[in-house]
Amino acid sequence: MRNNQRDVSKFFERGIAILSFDAEQIWGYLDLLNEWGFRKQFPDTLAAYDKLLEAVCSARISATWFVVGGMSLSGSAGGNDPRMAGLPRHWTAFVPAGNEMTRPLWYRRPFVERIRDASPRQEIGLHGGLTHLVWTDPRATTESLEWELTEGIRALEQLSVVPRSFSYPRSQDAHIDLLPAHGIRCYRGRTPVLSYQLGRTLPGAILRMLDELRAATPPPVWPEEVLPGLWNIPSSSFLYPIGTWRSRAVPLWTRVERFRRGLEAAARYRGIFHFCLHPANLAESPGGFSMFHHMLERLARARDRGDIEILTVDEVASRVQNLRERAGLADISTKDVPAGNTNERATAIREIRG
Repeated sequence: MRNNQRDVSKFFERGIAILSFDAEQIWGYLDLLNEWGFRKQFPDTLAAYDKLLEAVCSARISATWFVVGGMSLSGSAGGNDPRMAGLPRHWTAFVPAGNEMTRPLWYRRPFVERIRDASPRQEIGLHGGLTHLVWTDPRATTESLEWELTEGIRALEQLSVVPRSFSYPRSQDAHIDLLPAHGIRCYRGRTPVLSYQLGRTLPGAILRMLDELRAATPPPVWPEEVLPGLWNIPSSSFLYPIGTWRSRAVPLWTRVERFRRGLEAAARYRGIFHFCLHPANLAESPGGFSMFHHMLERLARARDRGDIEILTVDEVASRVQNLRERAGLADISTKDVPAGNTNERATAIREIRG
């Protein structure tokens, strides 16, 4: 790294790894797939969630689970439920009435309680709000988004969970000013590479596939304070889907290799490797959990060597906020670390990618 790069050791003593999961089940696909289509694409999703929780707990790893509020309900009256009254009708029309027995893909309170009670501690953040309403939907008003956020938080509070972290549905950041007023102090921002910035476009899809094929190193990231007391902790990488046709084009081992390289980069630069996935994706292939266990083994070895510290999203935000307050700094995100899109951060990425 360049000699004039700021000393990131003031920020982290070693590399940080974050695992964050978007726990959405069918809520994340409510406008895309019906239950039959969802089960066909993601067979045995409920068991995949159970196995994922068991895997991280067995490895003594604390992860962040971004939960859709509706998933934590014991049931609802569907689109006519009073808790959805302030949401766009075109969205809530997809939500069925039912409960955790009749519609377990939608309502799964016992599983959210298991996350809450797990050991080691798992963080529960909020994913979107009550119904996974996409925040950039042209028919979503500020008022409806505030309703979505408020009701999502209330749903988790019924389980004595107060979310402090947040992830946007489909990574569509918007209206960040709504978050602090509802007790949210950090959110997962977009992956800072071109392939993800292009979003769900053909060029973006091609670049994401090329990143996998060449096992490109995911970039280390650093927290950035975007509003007073609100920290953006971007993702470094999302698990590339492992369905049949994608796995034929891109072998599963590339995901494990990219994970290993992401850990090494975070350790080298004392940054964050923030790895994210949707639990249902692990159900797309019979080799999904074998692949994920290989990732956990590499993470555990890096932790046990002292190269990496594993934290949740909110733990990172708490650490940098406390550091700033102790140091009396006005803006640690731009004074002490290569955050966001600074030249220092770009230099780090260039060096990683050769």
